[in-house]
Amino acid sequence: MTALEWGTRPELNQPIIVAAFEGWNDAGDAASRAVRYLIERWGAQRFASVDPEEFYDFTSLRPTVRIVSDECRELDWPENVFWHASPEGSPDIILLLGTEPHLKWRTFCATVIEVAQQTQSRLVLTLGALLADVPHSRPTSVFGTAYDPTVIDALNLESSRYEGPTGIVGVLHHECAQAGIHSASFWSAVPSYVASVPSPKAQQALVHRICELLGTELDLADLGDAVNAYDEQIGNLVAEDQDTITYVRHLEEAHDRDEAANGSVDDLVDELERFLREQ
Repeated sequence: MTALEWGTRPELNQPIIVAAFEGWNDAGDAASRAVRYLIERWGAQRFASVDPEEFYDFTSLRPTVRIVSDECRELDWPENVFWHASPEGSPDIILLLGTEPHLKWRTFCATVIEVAQQTQSRLVLTLGALLADVPHSRPTSVFGTAYDPTVIDALNLESSRYEGPTGIVGVLHHECAQAGIHSASFWSAVPSYVASVPSPKAQQALVHRICELLGTELDLADLGDAVNAYDEQIGNLVAEDQDTITYVRHLEEAHDRDEAANGSVDDLVDELERFLREQ
């Protein structure tokens, strides 16, 4: 019995799946917020979900209860939901927004692959965000990785050479390769000194990179306002401590040197490997 629960079955033309999971791979909530933003902006329609019963330890991630009316309460369980959209000028899109499961990762990935196979998806693209030694005052870089040389060449990505502990994103890419499904991953960097603050800047960078890949345009002015407020807020926090001021200035100088030497992507790949090993 599959854990995948279908609603309507949309008619899609070789869609691209864009997936993000809250948890280990989602520093600053940037990846999950990016997918949530696209769901809202593209008016995506929900069409399938994953039954959470097999995949979560509910003593670690508890369901929440909410009052609907004086006589009715509802439980909200951890969700992994598939949405579909057809943005103007873009291939058909499936958006998967969920939470990294605790249990049965191979079984969980099989549900994602089932959707990819049933819809004849051409690519599974995961989003992630990592904590890195980057300054908040500079543009957020996004880099892409893949295992398949065909995908690397077609999308101008970096070859993934990481070895070490992995999250659900890494397992999903492995299972996609086993099933003969193309996959890739986009990562953005979040300043390590503001780890607990949601990052609209990294979110915006991921959304922009996705739109570039899809060849579609999206007005990101609302995210721009959030980014300006974020920069101001973090700048005020940094200004309260001289040691942090010195540290951020050092990061800015290193960033500017790397930009001049065209070395920022390699440095971010190294940061990603370090981040995953330390988690």
